[in-house]
Amino acid sequence: MNLVIAKEQINHGLQTVQNAVSSKSTLPVLFNVLMRASEQRLEFLATDLDIWIKSTVEANVKAPGEITLPARKLFGIVRELGHPEIEIDVDEKLTCSLRAGSSFYKIKGLASEEFPPPWEFKDVKSVTLPQAIFKAMIKKTDFAVSTDESRFVLNGIFVALRDHKLTMVATDGRRLAMSEEEVDLPAGSEGEFIMPSKAVHELARLLQDQGDIEVRYTANKAAFVLKNEKGGVIEVHSKLIEGSYPNYRQVIPTDMKERVALPREELMHAVRRAEIMTSDKSNSVKFAFTRDNLSITANSPDVGEAKESIAIDYKGPEIAIAFNPEYLIEPLNALPNDEVFLELIDELSPGILKINGPFLYVVMPMRLT
Repeated sequence: MNLVIAKEQINHGLQTVQNAVSSKSTLPVLFNVLMRASEQRLEFLATDLDIWIKSTVEANVKAPGEITLPARKLFGIVRELGHPEIEIDVDEKLTCSLRAGSSFYKIKGLASEEFPPPWEFKDVKSVTLPQAIFKAMIKKTDFAVSTDESRFVLNGIFVALRDHKLTMVATDGRRLAMSEEEVDLPAGSEGEFIMPSKAVHELARLLQDQGDIEVRYTANKAAFVLKNEKGGVIEVHSKLIEGSYPNYRQVIPTDMKERVALPREELMHAVRRAEIMTSDKSNSVKFAFTRDNLSITANSPDVGEAKESIAIDYKGPEIAIAFNPEYLIEPLNALPNDEVFLELIDELSPGILKINGPFLYVVMPMRLT
């Protein structure tokens, strides 16, 4: 294998796949990245056997071939090289030589045959969507994914493709985020699956605001193919979480009594400031709605107290309700809207955060103290 590649290109390819490189494995080859050169392209592939990431970049390939190299050592060298162009040469003993200006390195590799092959997909359902939509929907839901491994079906985002709608839902039992968008669903593409947290985090990192994403899925795995306008392709293959996701629509209250319009950014910063005065023992902020005013307070005997006031258009009865501040900051930070709406029943019932769009967030209240 022999090729010349721009540092920017190899750096991009390695950065794309590096999070899939195994950090602990009994198979030495899983600490490596597979590099495959052909047809003026260099392909990078990494896996920890739960997730695969593949990236293809442009290269001047003089002799095709493939090898696996220690991913973190290779990335460390490439990142620090000062020359804009790198020549890569691999001999028959699987020794890789890197030349860049006055720099020269040799790295011992392993045969590509030792690298586990990517999964084959059979009986696939497929849909193509704008990356911008998929990216925005992940951002509006992934913060609510459960980290409790005893409830494994909640350790990811539930994705439903039905009735020309894409729905994403995440919940940890104390709050629930749901985002929906109308999309074109070809015949035979309808279905649902649970996308695990690692795949969610990688897609959130890799998705762009342009181009399309092709989603291919079966009963237990999925492939996400990201295409950009320059012809570059990134693929993320992931196992899916197997099990039945709970009926999330049952926990969405339908008999809300008050709907309050709130300035998103002002509210978020006020809650952030109030959160500073909470403690592990008293981790709540109180929202008191009175005529044309929202008072946000936090009081911890061992820390101190905070009080914020926001002028709002409110003419309803006085209501006081307490929330975990983090559970409000996260959705407010994920939303782009200038205005949000908080719907309430009473101090003991869940509140719902909405926008002028297909999104809602259900959050359980905390006991008022």
